[in-house]
Amino acid sequence: MTPLRYVYAVCRPLCAPLQAQLTGVAGAPARQLEHHGLVAVVSLVPAGEFGEEGLGARSRDPERSAVMSRAHQNIVDALTGVTTPLPLPPGMVFPDDSAVRVMIEEHEEDFRRALERLEGRVEWGVRVCLEAARASETESGRTREKAEEFACRLHEALSGQAEDSRLHTSRKMVPSGMPGRGVLDAVYLVPRSRSEEFVERVERVDRAEVGIQGVRVELTGPWAVYSFTGLEGITETTGSAVNAKNEESAEIAKTAEGAARSGARPHERRTAV
Repeated sequence: MTPLRYVYAVCRPLCAPLQAQLTGVAGAPARQLEHHGLVAVVSLVPAGEFGEEGLGARSRDPERSAVMSRAHQNIVDALTGVTTPLPLPPGMVFPDDSAVRVMIEEHEEDFRRALERLEGRVEWGVRVCLEAARASETESGRTREKAEEFACRLHEALSGQAEDSRLHTSRKMVPSGMPGRGVLDAVYLVPRSRSEEFVERVERVDRAEVGIQGVRVELTGPWAVYSFTGLEGITETTGSAVNAKNEESAEIAKTAEGAARSGARPHERRTAV
């Protein structure tokens, strides 16, 4: 059975080949497929495991989804270290190289505009959580209100240092295995050259600024620019109809939460105040 093409990201041509030891989904090495001056970073994957039925079964198995998302993220992280990739969601699979080229042609202008806009930029994530014991004591009280006020001030300050930001309200705000209640879950688009300044601002958070104890501030990144590509429609209009719309898989790929993400992030910092 002919292998399928699993696509991780689209970027500009790289100056050097990808590292031979860089492996992705199904343990397959990643390679560059260049077309019209753009590059799709792909791996060959077994059709039996990654065809429509295989991906469907994988999407219903959290452990297998986590393995795929972790491998997907490893490739995207490696690319982020050397270029500005436009990451695609986990599960974007095409029947052959020609189909990948067609996908590039169909979205060429979108890719070029996004690359121009996002060149040299990365994504940082910030969460504010109330620790479990504190949250349970103040179900509807002043403590949570103060935490929300602090989160609003922090988000406003960080948004002022970023070029763009997104608030996540639909996904689970507290990482798996970490007790507590989410108050803020946001991501920020920051030029790589100003990332140190952004990190220092988050790390300056102290107890006096919050005004209460039991608040945890978590910083993760730098990530590829998942939240700012504007390419969400690609999953609905391209590929072989096996493009996974698996929310759990995409969630794992975009966040640093849980054991499935352990060690996958270049930086993860937590400040309890």
